[in-house]
Amino acid sequence: MNLDKEKLISCMKKINTPKVLIVGDLALDEMIYGDAERISREAPVLILQHTKTKLILGGASNAAHNVATLNEGKVGVIGVCGDDYYSELLLDTFNEANIDCSKIVKDKDRKTIVKTRISGSITTSITQQIVRVDRQSKGPISVETENKVINNIKNVLPEYDAVILSNYHIGTLTDNVINYTIDYANKLGKVVVVDAQKDLDLYKNVTSMTPNLPDTEKSVGFKIENEEDLKCAGSTLLTKTNAKSVLITCGADGMFLTKPNNDFTKIPVFNKSEVFDVTGAGDTVTAVYSLALAAGIDPVYSAVIGNIAASLVVKQFGCATTTVEELISAVADLKF
Repeated sequence: MNLDKEKLISCMKKINTPKVLIVGDLALDEMIYGDAERISREAPVLILQHTKTKLILGGASNAAHNVATLNEGKVGVIGVCGDDYYSELLLDTFNEANIDCSKIVKDKDRKTIVKTRISGSITTSITQQIVRVDRQSKGPISVETENKVINNIKNVLPEYDAVILSNYHIGTLTDNVINYTIDYANKLGKVVVVDAQKDLDLYKNVTSMTPNLPDTEKSVGFKIENEEDLKCAGSTLLTKTNAKSVLITCGADGMFLTKPNNDFTKIPVFNKSEVFDVTGAGDTVTAVYSLALAAGIDPVYSAVIGNIAASLVVKQFGCATTTVEELISAVADLKF
């Protein structure tokens, strides 16, 4: 594809301006590391000597963290946590990342969403994940909690330029929360971007959405095997949602942007490199793409910037972020 490198850099310099609100399933990734000592006498399992614990913002929280590192903390989150030990760790981690978490609703009947990964290593090997433990409540939030979430959205959305609906389908984004947020944002003239894994047709009249390839296939009901299938899928989602654009992320095959009137753009992976961990890369794309759209950048260049950002974070383990300076530096080595 033909891109103007100077224009791309100029666009990147603008994405630190907009303020972004993230509404969705806020999670905490607890990374526990240890050195493998021996096999336990109690059971055929490793005994790890604990070395460190690292807390990382995951789920919708990761999208917020990505925005915060790019726009100097002009970001807020709305969601639900429990009234438990991990809720305080989640709030502390948000505060350390310079993210406004004052509108999170505490619900004593729900668990704070936590994904605990236990990893071990020995001196002659790399660190490997051994087990993951998930803590979360099943089912949608209560009507009382839902009303609190909607009221918080009503109070703060006018302060922001864009809103991201980040749905991990753990119960925060009920139909009422989704519909209210989109309707109110549209009345205010805000950018609305959706990152959801299923039921994409629920999100009507949004600015854009960023489904990955498998989730797109589920939503449109057919297998995507070539570019013609991508065109059909993108057009189908546009028709179902009345979105202004749809950005399908295709992993190692890049991205595919669909706009009305059969306007299609295939975006390759520009910065191919060794991939260490794809965890959270989708959140990075959504965060950067949303910032760019909110800065008034056209969808194609917005998608390219999101693409480059994802190529940087997959070089790191776990949910990772990048900066405007790193994005600009990466462009210097690209060939279009």
